[in-house]
Amino acid sequence: MEFKIINYQDTRSGFGAGLHELGKINPKVVALCADLIGSLKMDAFIKDFPERFFQTGISEANMMGMAAGLTIGGYIPFTGTFANFSTGRVYDQIRQSIAYSGKNVKICASHAGVTLGEDGATHQILEDIGLMKMLPGMTVIVPCDYNQTKAATIAIAAHDGPVYLRFGRPKVPNFMPEDRPFIIGKADLLHEGADVSIFATGHLVWKAVEALEILKKDGIHAELINIHTIKPLDEDAVLQSVSKTKCVVTAEEHQMNGGLGDSIAQLLGRKMPLPLEMVAVNDRFGQSGTPEELLMEYGLETINIVEAVHRAIKRK
Repeated sequence: MEFKIINYQDTRSGFGAGLHELGKINPKVVALCADLIGSLKMDAFIKDFPERFFQTGISEANMMGMAAGLTIGGYIPFTGTFANFSTGRVYDQIRQSIAYSGKNVKICASHAGVTLGEDGATHQILEDIGLMKMLPGMTVIVPCDYNQTKAATIAIAAHDGPVYLRFGRPKVPNFMPEDRPFIIGKADLLHEGADVSIFATGHLVWKAVEALEILKKDGIHAELINIHTIKPLDEDAVLQSVSKTKCVVTAEEHQMNGGLGDSIAQLLGRKMPLPLEMVAVNDRFGQSGTPEELLMEYGLETINIVEAVHRAIKRK
């Protein structure tokens, strides 16, 4: 596809737009929020569908229990709070009340990763993908920009079962076509290449796009695949790509342990062992700083993807 920045928008606004659209087309969709309406961009949904919104206050565990109960009445609840509070704070409630019984709850988590910025380590969860993907039956989705987050939000309402939807706070390039279909579990091939496979997710998809041009100048033709669904992983897409390129780089705003790279490493270990390099946070907590400073500090920038590609190719 041709890469063209449409505008710069935060992915949480894509969630808000998608939720509002769902309110118009699906009367069974309800929303719950733990005192973060503005941060989750739920205002438009609340304005037009106030009878389908529940403000739980700062009681995230109760919110998860309420959401599980609403599914028994046939409703499709979307919970909203920061990723740290959507997962780490309420893991027991999600495991017992939602995942174990396969409740149709959509856990929507904003302000994920280090790009939350100045709020610091206590809010910058980097373990949430791992926590959620380990739960049996949980679908885990990490869209890359505003348009894809909106499309993913709408798509998960039609999916029967628990979903974890992860998005962020900062304004990032919005480059995916608005009309591009979002298919849960189906990876997006963004650029074909024969020298290395780059699998990226979330905010780092655009960083990988930037890396393509630098690599091209180095004579390296990289294949770029957007893994927006971490679980279920599109194993066929991964294996088809790496069978051609013979080496792999993964890129994500998450701990190296438990994230996208971990999932792909497990797949390759079982099916097709090949050189693999991971661009991810290496066993560290977050800290305060601007998103740009933190991406550089934790090795999550465009140049880090370029360097990982060179390492992977040398190991062929």
